[in-house]
Amino acid sequence: MKIVVLAGGLSHEREVSLSSGSLIAAALVRNGHSVCLADLYTGGGIDGTAPAFSREPIQPYVVSRTVPDLEALKSSTGNGDKRMGEGILTLCHEADCVFIALHGDVGENGQLQALLDMEGIRYTGSGYAGSLLAMDKDLAKQILHRAGVPTPPWVLCRISEGVAAIADRIEREIGYPCVIKPCASGSSVGVSMPTDRAELEEAIAKSAAYEDTVMAERRIVGRELTVSVLGDRVLPPVEIIPLCGFYDYENKYQSGKTEEICPADLTQTELDALVAATEQGFAALRLGQYARLDFILDADGTPWCLEANTLPGMTPTSLLPQAAAAVGIFYDELCERMVRLAVE
Repeated sequence: MKIVVLAGGLSHEREVSLSSGSLIAAALVRNGHSVCLADLYTGGGIDGTAPAFSREPIQPYVVSRTVPDLEALKSSTGNGDKRMGEGILTLCHEADCVFIALHGDVGENGQLQALLDMEGIRYTGSGYAGSLLAMDKDLAKQILHRAGVPTPPWVLCRISEGVAAIADRIEREIGYPCVIKPCASGSSVGVSMPTDRAELEEAIAKSAAYEDTVMAERRIVGRELTVSVLGDRVLPPVEIIPLCGFYDYENKYQSGKTEEICPADLTQTELDALVAATEQGFAALRLGQYARLDFILDADGTPWCLEANTLPGMTPTSLLPQAAAAVGIFYDELCERMVRLAVE
């Protein structure tokens, strides 16, 4: 098949996406496909050359330790706030399938999916509705709560309310310890876990650098687990144990920063509860093909769903590939299955 792999984009998760995209494209080439790896934002190849379909080996992209400077990117490319580079839609029309390797922004919030639907182009991952619902953490938690999936109490605040007023509300309605995060970002970008007023105000300001809405969530103490779905199969849970701090951007994407155990050591009762919550959440959020749901399992065995990821990372340290490998589905086959789910 001819496959376009879309990566990059104008997102704070751009670096992660470029790494995922390069590895996916390399795997699909090894599987015998003709692949075009393109940056959604610039319209070019991720190495700056013109994008083209090829069966030549593709080198992996190494993730930077820092979140990218999007203002510098907009200035250097001259593309401004435009989300799609010239020629991208034409490339997609030439392909049998588009593999969406994007994270955040239009690649994950349903806008790109809606456009591809309008153009009759097949693509990997959830449709526009599921993408939108999962990406907006406030909407997702409302739906999960109504579907009976436990999710930590939360409040949504707008930066225009002012840092002091937001902090007052969070202290009143959520308390400490809490988690502060942008409402529609992933990869733990802008996430903090304050334990007092000074840390809280600093966390609000940090989150505000990424979005104009901030979500505060009660911090649940317990084991951090993630559960992936591939087709009609729930994969083994992965337990995440950061060696220092919490599972932030650096700990996620730098080798050796986190211990990941798959399959997680769980009782049958704990496993059954996680699988049931995953299936309920997947259905309630209208997800499709594959996704990953993140949980905290408390001391009572309750799985608290934090969020859903419609385009899970596919880097060397990413969790969905680890879960798939635990049942004998290794990286190249995993990418192939994702494509087959899209075209079949």
